[in-house]
Amino acid sequence: MIIPAIDLIDGKVVRLYQGDYGQKTEYQFDPIEVVNQYAGEGAKWLHIVDLTGAKDTSKRQLDLIGRMVATGKMQFQAGGGVRDEQDVIQLLDVGISRVVIGSVAVKQPELVKSWIEKYGAEKIVLALDVNIDEQGNKHIATHGWQQNSGVALEVLLEDFLTVGAKHVLCTDISRDGTLQGSNKQLYTEMTTQFPTIEWQASGGIGNLDDIKALQPTNVSGVILGRALLEGKFTLSQAIQTWETR
Repeated sequence: MIIPAIDLIDGKVVRLYQGDYGQKTEYQFDPIEVVNQYAGEGAKWLHIVDLTGAKDTSKRQLDLIGRMVATGKMQFQAGGGVRDEQDVIQLLDVGISRVVIGSVAVKQPELVKSWIEKYGAEKIVLALDVNIDEQGNKHIATHGWQQNSGVALEVLLEDFLTVGAKHVLCTDISRDGTLQGSNKQLYTEMTTQFPTIEWQASGGIGNLDDIKALQPTNVSGVILGRALLEGKFTLSQAIQTWETR
């Protein structure tokens, strides 16, 4: 499945380069119009990153996210600075189908495992951003990629499988925002090692061939951000490419 993504700061559609707030591109798109456009092109899901809420949870853009959900055009997964159960509840209450959990899954795995048990594996997406060293070790980064947790991706996943974790959005940080293609080896290894997880590949898609290249990896979803916003191809073209096997 192709999943378009939208990053929001203060109600505006933006894109960060490799998670850096200092390298921000602002797009002149209204978020509600983006929802309508993507739905019209065939999107079934939209991935929302609330970058304002990630910096300050008291400023989470719940009203805007609620209005996006209220269009009824598709389903939504959303995150950005989800740190406690109240954050989870707020997003579910405005109609989000899946809450995306990042750093806290690494720092407080027992807490996030309890959310999976309480709300169900369908309601939680683990967003795991990895740095891969020269030896191929996959270490998860936290705090907007500013810190290396020292936790191996595989070790964390084994732990979360004990509560039936189902959805993982995995980003190779070195590829994000580069339009240089995804890390096919990473996703092939992960889908083989953890076949019960529905993997979402994120980062690096720059053209339709990059999408086609991910088909053999057996990922369940492909996140598209910058390439769509900059018109490298249309969402309908991306969906057609993905569905043509």
